Amino acid sequence: MNAIWGERIKRNGWGWGLLLPSLLILGLFTYYPILKTVWLSLYQKDLATPVPVFNGLGNYAAMLEDPVFIKVFINNLWFALGTVPTSMALAFIMALFADKVIRGRGFIRFAYFYPNMIPMIAVANIWLFLYTPKFGLLAHLASWFSQREVSLLGQPGTVMGAMIVMIIWKEAGYFMLFYLAALQQIPKDLYESAAVDGVSRMKVLWRITIPLTMPTTLFVAVVAVTNAFKLVDHLWIMTKGGPDNASSLLLYYIYDTAFSYYDQGMGAAMTVVLVVLLLIVSSLQFFGLDRKIHYD
Repeated sequence: MNAIWGERIKRNGWGWGLLLPSLLILGLFTYYPILKTVWLSLYQKDLATPVPVFNGLGNYAAMLEDPVFIKVFINNLWFALGTVPTSMALAFIMALFADKVIRGRGFIRFAYFYPNMIPMIAVANIWLFLYTPKFGLLAHLASWFSQREVSLLGQPGTVMGAMIVMIIWKEAGYFMLFYLAALQQIPKDLYESAAVDGVSRMKVLWRITIPLTMPTTLFVAVVAVTNAFKLVDHLWIMTKGGPDNASSLLLYYIYDTAFSYYDQGMGAAMTVVLVVLLLIVSSLQFFGLDRKIHYD
């Protein structure tokens, strides 16, 4: 018995030894910050109370009574609804075209993916110029349609739409790569059989292409939703969450609360809410789409 256990320890110990550095880094930079954030969310820690004072669920109760938090939360929902379905649909269409095109295939794929190669800070500066009144191209177009000068980033009714358009342009090419890889994995004999049987292109798309790319759709949906709640770089450059918090998103408001107003307890509570929300949404996506997925 001792010989058997000694052999197991010798065999498994080598594997655990190789994993130990990664486990230490994962625990130090992932699990410890998570536990620290959950712990801090139960305490009051701000400029008035530099030493944390336990207040239970007080931060969460105050959060629900904060009108700015409610507004930012609704903003983020609209932002996700505006960016996720549109960017995924556009990415799928782009992948279909990039997969079928004969001439200039490499250039077209590069052109679709190129916006994702540009850092978010640079993208924000480019689109900031496009939206600048009197100078930007999109500002000129908006003024031409409305017959008056329009500040797309300076009006609560247009700023969120302007942010959504920019993010769709930035992310669609990235999602296109996943769809393109999925399309290339579909057996070509399925399309050949459908062509021999005289099946229309729309029916082939609905009965073959879309079902066989559903695993990719599930993955892209989870990534797109996560991105919709974690993108904040553009807000720092373009609007700072304004005007009147009309473009502020959850992660930006968390940063503002924790590092501008130094209310770390409330910032930690909002972080916990954001993480739980993403877990719930991702779980609903996974279990909702999993039944429609063809893995074989």
